[in-house]
Parts: sequence; C-alpha cells; structure tokens
Amino acid sequence: MPRARTLAPVFHELSLFHGSMGAGKSTLALQNAYNRREAGRPGILLTSMDRAGFGVLSSRLGVAADAIEVTEGTELTALIADEVPPGGFVIVDEAQFLRPEQVEQLAWAVDELCVDVDCYAISTDFQSHLFPGSRRLLELADNIVSLQVEVNCWCGRRGRQNARIEDGRVARSGAQVAVGDTSAAAEVIYRVLCRRHWREGDAGPQG
Repeated sequence: MPRARTLAPVFHELSLFHGSMGAGKSTLALQNAYNRREAGRPGILLTSMDRAGFGVLSSRLGVAADAIEVTEGTELTALIADEVPPGGFVIVDEAQFLRPEQVEQLAWAVDELCVDVDCYAISTDFQSHLFPGSRRLLELADNIVSLQVEVNCWCGRRGRQNARIEDGRVARSGAQVAVGDTSAAAEVIYRVLCRRHWREGDAGPQG
C-alpha cells in the first residue's frame, strides 16, 4: 500500500542579516523580495531613513524599489496585519533604526500572524556601539546571518567600523543617527575602517 504523506509543520522566522556599510544588505533585500514575489508570495518592503529619500529602498548598485517608510511612531503589528496575509513576507531595510519595541512587534507578527520577517541592518554606529534596534534583533532573531561581502579599510585590512568623517577626521561625538553615504559628495560622509585605524582616527590618505 502507498505510504501516507505527512507534511512537516511550517514555522515562520525572524531573521537578521547584518554587516558593515557596503556589505550588500540593501541589494540582498531587494533580490530576496524579487525572488519571493516571483514565487507568488505576497509581501511588503519597509525602510527607514534611506539615503535615497522617503519611502525608497535603494542599493548603491543603482537598484531601488518603493517601500513603506517606518517612523518612530509606526505600529508594525497593525501594519503587517492589514497588509500581509498568513504565509507572506516582510522585508525591513535599515532595521538598525527601529525602536526596540518595533522589533518586538516584528517578532510578534512572526509568531502570531505566521509571516516571515527578514531584517537588514548595520550592527554598530560610528562610535562602535550597537544600535538599539540591532541589539534587540540580535536578542530575538531566529536566524542571524553575518554578510560575507568583503569590505576593506583603506589599508587593505578587513573593514569593521562604520566611521563618520567630519572635516577629514574620524568623528568621536555627535548624534547616534546622521543619515549619510560613502560618497564624497554626501552631506554626511561615512567610511569603513579597520579597528586599528578607527581607534587611531586615521581616515586614510583621502580622509
């Protein structure tokens, strides 16, 4: 007699993909959103304070998509319940800017609404301290993936620190959040440095 087929239960997950600036987080977020939609899964893209402007999820490679802007007051449980059916997905870029309470709302949505939530974030700020949103994701995520795209300091060592550059120098004080880019034309400039040169405040020959 044919063996009866049984399906394993489906568990949905909260995943964190993290790395330094330039590690390809936004590119991966856009690719995963595309793949899931091609497979017929419904879902939404969320972002916060993207360098390209309000309501945009953008990659430095030039790819972008419309996204829902998350602000400090956004209530994510209600948003996801309204926009995403069970079995759908949520992709959150710039997740380091989430409030810890919003991360908890994402975890609740995974457990209670049966959706998958992928968060893409920078772990640490320009002073090498964890962002509150990144910290809560590290505490709650089912999966934690460190992105393997190589980002190097100007000296050739592995880049680990997201340095903020002001007047050619590595900043040591200021607001934790200041949206900028790696381009010299940006109003706020960031550069990925190795731990040694970040500690020494050496932004490199073009710093």
